[in-house]
Amino acid sequence: MKILALDLGKYKTVGCAYESESGAHQFKRGLTTPAGLARMVQEVKPDRVVIEICSIAGWVCDLLWGLGIEVQVANTSDDAWRWRKVKQKDDRRDALKAARLSAVNQIREVYVPANEVRQWRTLITYRQQLVRRRTKIKNHIRDLLLREGQILARGSSCWSQVGLAQLAAQARPFSECGPAELWRGELQLELEQLRAIQRQLSTVTAQLDKMGADEARVQLLRTIPGVGPRLAEAIVALLDQPQRFRKASQVSGYIGMVPKALDSGETERRGHITRQGSRLVRSLLVEVAWAGLRHNAWVRQTYQRLSGGKKARKKIAIVAVGRKLLVRCWAMLRDNRAWDWQPQVT
Repeated sequence: MKILALDLGKYKTVGCAYESESGAHQFKRGLTTPAGLARMVQEVKPDRVVIEICSIAGWVCDLLWGLGIEVQVANTSDDAWRWRKVKQKDDRRDALKAARLSAVNQIREVYVPANEVRQWRTLITYRQQLVRRRTKIKNHIRDLLLREGQILARGSSCWSQVGLAQLAAQARPFSECGPAELWRGELQLELEQLRAIQRQLSTVTAQLDKMGADEARVQLLRTIPGVGPRLAEAIVALLDQPQRFRKASQVSGYIGMVPKALDSGETERRGHITRQGSRLVRSLLVEVAWAGLRHNAWVRQTYQRLSGGKKARKKIAIVAVGRKLLVRCWAMLRDNRAWDWQPQVT
């Protein structure tokens, strides 16, 4: 088998054409453009192409699939991929290592969905970035006023229309600020950024809501009490094809909500969760698990059973509830079945 391993760079790509039977190899260079990569593939004529997961892996896969070539996308966080005690490392060695791992079937592959799903995932992530920017601006405004001896009320009341109007009354353009009131000009700029971010966030949220309303799988997950549009769309976009997972443990491991295995000799213990996979989905699952204590009887019953009424186990139990909720969402998508849990009568 002829394998072409590509070390994708921002501008240039190094390729390693590798013969799996003999181990013979040669290196090639080209531009990281559709035309440049297509030219390299046409010269080598490989049976398989190996690339690392990265921000441009999506369009590269689309290009190679269009050429009818098998593609392996390597998970660079896998232990087999990591470099340990290496004195020399460059693009050629990276490409050669990828080719050799692929030849012995030691590549841990990453699932790359279709372009439409990738765009959906990106928009979900972008919305979360806007939320973080908004939070950062709000925190800066709080710190700004604290420096001037003013303490904003806790919670969201200070960001209501009345609260924002009170803040705007203190703001001034820099042209109207004296040397002792420059903070008012800074407040003016921060409020302008806050309004702009809020408009962008509303636009993105409206688009996601529209897409979720047209997606039957999102509406299916929303039959779970306490599960809103943000978690439902994130799980559907992340899992994409639930049939690709054979069992629940694979789903939990994919999202990074399984404990680390620390086994040595006669010692067997479990550590913290691996935290591999989507951080956004993990945080949403935990957030919904906390809220579900009020809105979902299954969440309350599961949490009480796992925590055993001990305060020290609160966080452990809530993470476990989030993992179990994820598994139930996966099963619902796999079987196309709405939420039907009934409380156990004792």
